[in-house]
Amino acid sequence: MGMDAEVFISKMRKVKASLVMVMAVMAMLVGDGDAADTNDVYSPCVDAKVQIRDGFSFGIAFSSKDSFTQGNQGPQLSPCDSRLNLAGKGAQLAVFRPKVDEISLLTINSSFDQAAAGYMVAFAGHKYAARSLPIMVADRSHTITSFTLVLEFREGTLQNLYWKSFGCDACSGESVCLNNQDCAVPNSKCYKNGGNGCNIAIQTTFSGTDKNLDALNSWYEVRKLRQYSLVGLFSDLRDSITAPFNNLPFNNLI
Repeated sequence: MGMDAEVFISKMRKVKASLVMVMAVMAMLVGDGDAADTNDVYSPCVDAKVQIRDGFSFGIAFSSKDSFTQGNQGPQLSPCDSRLNLAGKGAQLAVFRPKVDEISLLTINSSFDQAAAGYMVAFAGHKYAARSLPIMVADRSHTITSFTLVLEFREGTLQNLYWKSFGCDACSGESVCLNNQDCAVPNSKCYKNGGNGCNIAIQTTFSGTDKNLDALNSWYEVRKLRQYSLVGLFSDLRDSITAPFNNLPFNNLI
């Protein structure tokens, strides 16, 4: 596939991102979280076979929709594939490592130029390269701020990544309902324009089986609880945890 994980990671422009795992909620939903991480694969462009409670590294690339297809009109390729030349197109990258079968909140802060990117694709793997369909993040008028991503595994190997929508029931504050399915904030309300910000929140869940054939249940739990605003709950907790560190130098690193 023409992949070079290290070159890809080093050349992509990285965005400021963070990951929050709400352990109190996790304990109720998926049990004890003290098991050791047995996965030593940290690059999103390398294959990994995982079990419950392992860390799992995957990436999210931000660019125009056509950037993710070969020749801008061909088949969709993994962002790890050098034939896309995403780095040369000014694409941006965030890499995360949630624990398998724990519900996590990933955030991209408002220093990311959403309107310039337009779409995002979640991806991981090499021989078993998996990637989501491109999903719109922002246009010239609005930024979608809330997403749910399902990582589907078979015997511990990632098979697919799906974006799921629960509609606009959880929209609040300055959010509006876009396309009858997504909560979005007018770009005029983002931090750069003096508003309350357009941080992107991505809730990650898991389905399928791990390498021990144990079932991954976090997507089932999120689907049951969709009437509650988990993104809002996680965001409040994230802010309470990270607020004291916002002015420290390391906060500007991915």
